[in-house]
Amino acid sequence: MFIASKILALITQPLAWVIVLLLMVVCLPAQKVYLLKRLVAVALAVILLMGWEPLPDVLIRHLEGQHPEMPVDADMSHYAGVVVLGGALDSGYVAQAHQQPVLNSAAERMTGAVTLLQRNPHLHMVFTGGEGELFANGPTEAERAKVFFDSLGLHVQQMQFEAKSRNTYENAVLTAQLPGVDKTRRWLLVTSAWHMPRSMATFRKAGWNVQAYPVDFRTGSDTPWTAYSLKNGVSSWQLVLHEWVGLVAYRLAGRI
Repeated sequence: MFIASKILALITQPLAWVIVLLLMVVCLPAQKVYLLKRLVAVALAVILLMGWEPLPDVLIRHLEGQHPEMPVDADMSHYAGVVVLGGALDSGYVAQAHQQPVLNSAAERMTGAVTLLQRNPHLHMVFTGGEGELFANGPTEAERAKVFFDSLGLHVQQMQFEAKSRNTYENAVLTAQLPGVDKTRRWLLVTSAWHMPRSMATFRKAGWNVQAYPVDFRTGSDTPWTAYSLKNGVSSWQLVLHEWVGLVAYRLAGRI
């Protein structure tokens, strides 16, 4: 299943479709001028469309809106702790070259957890994340997360780190096996808002009593129609396609 997820991740990269179209152009006989022009036109149209941000933002906004944002000052006294999903730290091979923690675009998964712990010191925190790379190199994400929390001077004794999981399903299953973790108590689940629908469904399917605490929002209430960026658009399309394909795959596998 892990290998299959990596193959799906490749398929959900929009630029891979453009590469396939251009490879078809290269492989077709030169005599088929009409077909060659059509394929080039389609590849160009795909590239141009990918940069128009309102389109992928509509799909991301739908994912983000399924679990409402919780107020930072909400009463957390009835929760046992916080489960923080990995995905906010850069790859292990990057971390090996630096002493400081290296966060990526999902950094709010970490900073949101810090805010919760500072405001609610009674909460127990579990960080779950091994190494999602196909050929892992360097410390696990849990090890890198510990470095991050240590650098902020947080009390590590109220934290646990699960370092073997490679995906959301394994996050839910392996975290429940940690000593002292009772998944039937009330927990806050911290992950990116666009990833929350799959995460909540997976954890609840695994028997967790979780409440969503979404962070790392990528969209607002609307997106200007004039917003155009190939860099941002490609990133948004890759994110939303990966998540929708993940939802379908998890449902077919009975994980949600």
